[in-house]
Amino acid sequence: MENATSLWILIVSTSAIALVHTLAPDHWVPFVSIGRAQKWSTGKLVWVTLLSGLGHVGSSIVIGSIGLAFGFGLTGLQAVESQRAEVAGMLLIGFGLAYAVWGLKQVRSHKHQHIDTRRTVTIWTLVAIFVLGPCEPLIPLMFISATHGWGAVILVSGVFSLITIAMMLLQALLVYKGIGFLKLLNINHHYSHPIAGLVIAATGIMVMFLGI
Repeated sequence: MENATSLWILIVSTSAIALVHTLAPDHWVPFVSIGRAQKWSTGKLVWVTLLSGLGHVGSSIVIGSIGLAFGFGLTGLQAVESQRAEVAGMLLIGFGLAYAVWGLKQVRSHKHQHIDTRRTVTIWTLVAIFVLGPCEPLIPLMFISATHGWGAVILVSGVFSLITIAMMLLQALLVYKGIGFLKLLNINHHYSHPIAGLVIAATGIMVMFLGI
């Protein structure tokens, strides 16, 4: 009975942590910014966000599972996740700046013949950044749940992943639709790509250096 109660407390805590963790702007701003600049459909926004979310939580689950299976210490894994977070943050800033520069070149040259290829590269680059970016609270939760067995690890990982991905989708959709309704970022469509890149870079800076 005591074990069951502590497990339920852990599940509730996991849910709350996942929800708060996903409120960070780096979990939804990139999709909204790029989606608006490239005029994605709602369906495309959903699948890109979903794929990125699966990679985001999946990479941490794999690392956490390997750590538990081979008896690695939590401190060491947290150090790995911290390094991954720094790399992902720098990549997000670099990606945003590179996209902004590319957008400015498009404005100045008015050349759009390679835009479809660039859009595909942009999507997969964004997904890759999220795969590299860790869900830092997840691995400690996995280690705590391991005291209840692998079933609890799977349950905690599943709850955290479900809430994280659902929140990413919900926030991206709400803001995407809200911006469309207010006609924001549509003042001059020629500058939508540079603006999107700068917004993404600013998001990376806020998350990395201001802890937002």
